[in-house]
Amino acid sequence: MKEEKGVNKMNVLAIVGIVVVMGVSAQIFMKRGMNEVGEVSLKEMISPKIFNVFLNKFVFVGVALYGLSSVLYLVAISMEDVSFVYPLIGSAYILTTVFAWIFFREKVTTMKIIGILLISVGAYFVVMKW
Repeated sequence: MKEEKGVNKMNVLAIVGIVVVMGVSAQIFMKRGMNEVGEVSLKEMISPKIFNVFLNKFVFVGVALYGLSSVLYLVAISMEDVSFVYPLIGSAYILTTVFAWIFFREKVTTMKIIGILLISVGAYFVVMKW
């Protein structure tokens, strides 16, 4: 039995919400881990130093969260158009910026705020019924 389109869309929105939270959490965990590991170059990432990166508990958790969120993303795009789902993932930019400011005291400039507002408006237009 096929689900009604409205119910399906609500399920997709719930899944996308979980994907966003997991993706933002992954970003924060990976940044925390890389703050511990320190700066690495691309050349170092193809050397034994890569083990220092991926064995860091925060990086490991972040990568695992990304993997799980990717599985849920596949579920979402199997249920709904990718042109609907993917723009909603953009809301992760908003949360990532807020949490980066809270946890890492990263600078949030006026241009970043304008960009976040544009992303928010864009995500709103995507979910609106016209």
